[in-house]
Amino acid sequence: MIYREAGQFKTSYVADQQIFPIRQDRLGMALILAFAYIVVPVIGNDYWFTAILIPFLILSLAALGLNILTGYAGQLSLGTAGFMAVGAFAAYNFILRVPDMPFLVAFVLAGLAAALVGILFGLPSLRIKGFYLAVATLAAQFFIEWALIKFGWFTNYSPSGVIDAQTMILFGIALDTPLEKYLLTLSIVSVLALAAKNLMRCETGRAFMAIRDMDVAAEVIGIPMLKTKLLAFAISSFYCGIAGALYAYAYLGTVEPQAFDLTRSFQVLFMIIIGGMGSILGSFLGAAFITLLPILLNVVAHAWFGGAVRMAVLSNLELVIFGGLIIFFLAVEPHGLARLWQIAKEKLRLWPFPH
Repeated sequence: MIYREAGQFKTSYVADQQIFPIRQDRLGMALILAFAYIVVPVIGNDYWFTAILIPFLILSLAALGLNILTGYAGQLSLGTAGFMAVGAFAAYNFILRVPDMPFLVAFVLAGLAAALVGILFGLPSLRIKGFYLAVATLAAQFFIEWALIKFGWFTNYSPSGVIDAQTMILFGIALDTPLEKYLLTLSIVSVLALAAKNLMRCETGRAFMAIRDMDVAAEVIGIPMLKTKLLAFAISSFYCGIAGALYAYAYLGTVEPQAFDLTRSFQVLFMIIIGGMGSILGSFLGAAFITLLPILLNVVAHAWFGGAVRMAVLSNLELVIFGGLIIFFLAVEPHGLARLWQIAKEKLRLWPFPH
């Protein structure tokens, strides 16, 4: 067994309102954060931080944003990468054009800019839903990418359209090493993930889920459709905008609009399908799976075939496995890896006595 919740009684409103009401959950989260902040910086190297951990954390944040909109509020979106692009280029322009602006403030403003764009393209959700809404958000993806290429102001009139992210300076210290960028990304993702978990158990989160389950019934009981749907688009786009800013400043360093193309949107969508829609944990599990699978395939291919398999074959094999897993999860377990983890915990609670 892992643990049992029996015997833990809530005797105050403070105890009842905790994000993690179970003692073992609080202890487990503290151990995970301690491992990420203390152990990983000691045992990790630059390759781990640059190629694995930083992209994993950033894509987890983007998947979390999409999960708020699609998994919790039930609004389909294919414009995730577009909102990430808004965040990346907005942060670049805020730091470039506003003297002495702290980069954290620029990141927040970039998230707000992405939220405004998300509200604009979320307006059709008031009249359409399902696949029609997905097509409407797809228009956002194409329009944002086109606007960033067409109007040179966004890229500071760079001939190639590529922007160089400025150095991030925090309290006079330049964050330019992979370890420092990892710790920055980890801090931002941790805070926003806890905020999302708290949001989903308050009135706003319950309104999202009511609209997802049956929008007509939600409207009958008094949930304002206009406000709630646009709020879901705003919060989701804010998370994606922050993820885009981190993608440019903490991961790539130099970025172009094509880095946030439709493939990136589908990649994030696959993450929440495989990880689990409507689950904070599923966003991280899906991002870990998508990030680590190519590395695992490379390791297995080199171990089994000694480099005889070409990279092109591995890339195609990766796409085949992605497609197969998506079909598997849609057919067998629509709630993804998060649901499998929940089932495993329920079985372990009863072990070794099934009754």
